[in-house]
Amino acid sequence: MRYEIAIQRKSADFLNGLDDKSRRIVRARLAALMDDPYPGTGGDRELIKTPKGRPDEKVYRLHIGRSFAAFYQTKEKTVSVTEILTIEQAHKKYGIL
Repeated sequence: MRYEIAIQRKSADFLNGLDDKSRRIVRARLAALMDDPYPGTGGDRELIKTPKGRPDEKVYRLHIGRSFAAFYQTKEKTVSVTEILTIEQAHKKYGIL
């Protein structure tokens, strides 16, 4: 089953602000979610948490190289990209460091 990729405005603005090479890499990795957005082999996708008050919704993180991380949710045949951050921003925001 192929998924549609929906990128929220804030994430799209971040993506469009990247240099050409970084934008191309991020877009290619996001496009790969169309075939399989769920964690599995390779370790680049990970289930990170359930939003408070919404136990049926899951948030996933996609590592993009060593520079970026994308956070997304799935619903039916859509992958909704909610955030694209640098690794440093992602670690700081989610307390990973």
